[in-house]
Amino acid sequence: MPESREPIRLAGHSLAEIARLAEERRLPPVHSWNPPHCGHSDMRIARDGTWYHQGEPIRREAMVRLFSTILRREPDGSHVLVTPAEKLTIDVELAPFVVTAMTGEGSGRERQIAFALNSGDAVLLGPDHLLRLDGEVPLVAVRDGLEASLARPVYYELAELALSEGDDPPGVWSGGLFFPLQPA
Repeated sequence: MPESREPIRLAGHSLAEIARLAEERRLPPVHSWNPPHCGHSDMRIARDGTWYHQGEPIRREAMVRLFSTILRREPDGSHVLVTPAEKLTIDVELAPFVVTAMTGEGSGRERQIAFALNSGDAVLLGPDHLLRLDGEVPLVAVRDGLEASLARPVYYELAELALSEGDDPPGVWSGGLFFPLQPA
């Protein structure tokens, strides 16, 4: 089945529109599929979000978007690609997704921030998509234990926003929550 979903673009959309587009995404019910483990997929997701198969980058963005829809995090923290018929391990160096862009509306406690992901999806930073620091690496919850790292330019944009607010510790508000940008 070819990937037919267009990536969600932040530009030109209000946060309400981005939230609606993200909500309308239909993902396969991978959480309910329990096929036998069939081995390793010979795939890995590099720290920068590049997907590889047998050591070669997967160059077709639509293929990566399709694979991202059947990705699942197991209770032991490992990652698998799962279909109703098989489950294959995939190596993930940091996080399976990367935040590639951000936009926001409002300010201070009233701010809402949306992130675009390299998978073509988008999330709104808030109660359902928390931002945490793993050491000094910022990660945002995407779905079902899957996370996205922030690309360096996005992190710098977020840090600049945090510093302009003047909170101590530096951080940002989004979705009614405060997200500190320094390790606790």
